[in-house]
Amino acid sequence: MISTLLTHEALTTLLSGAGTPCVSLFQPTHRLHPDNQQDPIRYRNLLKDIQRKLQERFPAEVVSPLMDDLDELGADTDFWNHTLEGLAVFASPGQCTAFVLPRRVVEHTVVADSFHTKPLRRFLQSVDRFQVLGISQHGIKLFEGNRDGLHAVDLADEVPATIEEALGDQLTEPHLTVASYGGVGGESNSMHHGHSGKQDEVEIDTIRFFRSVDRSVLDNHSRPSGLPLILAALPEHHHLFHKTSHNPLLVAEGINGNPDALSHDELCSRAWEVFEPQYRRRLQAWADGFATASSQGLGLDDLSLIGEAATAGRIATLLIEADREVVGRIHQGSGNVHIGADDNDLADDLLDDLGEAVLKMGGDVFVIPAHQMPTTTGAAATCRY
Repeated sequence: MISTLLTHEALTTLLSGAGTPCVSLFQPTHRLHPDNQQDPIRYRNLLKDIQRKLQERFPAEVVSPLMDDLDELGADTDFWNHTLEGLAVFASPGQCTAFVLPRRVVEHTVVADSFHTKPLRRFLQSVDRFQVLGISQHGIKLFEGNRDGLHAVDLADEVPATIEEALGDQLTEPHLTVASYGGVGGESNSMHHGHSGKQDEVEIDTIRFFRSVDRSVLDNHSRPSGLPLILAALPEHHHLFHKTSHNPLLVAEGINGNPDALSHDELCSRAWEVFEPQYRRRLQAWADGFATASSQGLGLDDLSLIGEAATAGRIATLLIEADREVVGRIHQGSGNVHIGADDNDLADDLLDDLGEAVLKMGGDVFVIPAHQMPTTTGAAATCRY
């Protein structure tokens, strides 16, 4: 059993090594005691359902090794003491991988000829998700989420939590003291004391601190997640940080105010206010792109045609309806689509399979809300040719 961080690379590795049968398990979990005590019990109950499905279709020599790998996780006390909001587990002959997720998932088990990964793609994509970097006198904090809420992200060891940690003995002597007093909405009124000639040195220290934070957050959080980053800081720090930053995912607009003075709900609300226009622009751009492609004969909404184009590597972008499932499967060689369950009931969500086929051929896949879909079939493909 491998427990790993969910990244695009990890998902690609998972899909590339999948055999048959493929077991997919999704389970909501809990961060804290005593709620997390029920999680391994619920997990073992889900394993009973998986074992039943496997035994209906496969011989014991196939079922036993898979169940042994899955049982190993259920017995790992240390693992269950460090869960978050959700869990995704995938097993096939020769591999078993668990992803600890920062958001809840719907409890679900699937036994099919491919992994059910659409919920993971919703985590990885940046359609409605973002990160918030809070910088204050007390250090930095990182959050991740969407309009529904934010959760704290554990900072990588390489990310300095304070200016003292970042600069160490290279920190300028504190000739200048800045006392910030929280105002309305977390704004600051700063009083500067001491020798004004030293203000430049303090600004240099601040820039060096911001540069260290920017580089480490980019390497350890922004690049692995691919999520847009919103800065929450006092107004006087926004210009310095943006001037220093080399993070291409840093959003131009930010949250002006001391993040320590904002409640969790207020931070989430203000972050969504910043991000919502970008979110709507992206959805509209995809819808417009599909409309343009359709006018040129390069837009597809028929699932059978999408399957053939996906297997041939013709699809540049595929939009999938978020909460819709179409029972079926795609033949990996020909791209032929079969809708409905077959005799041995190994069919999964056809939309999920189409997404995997597009990803394997280098295309982009986005899972978006139903009311934003430009088609009624559950999928919309823009072809390269």
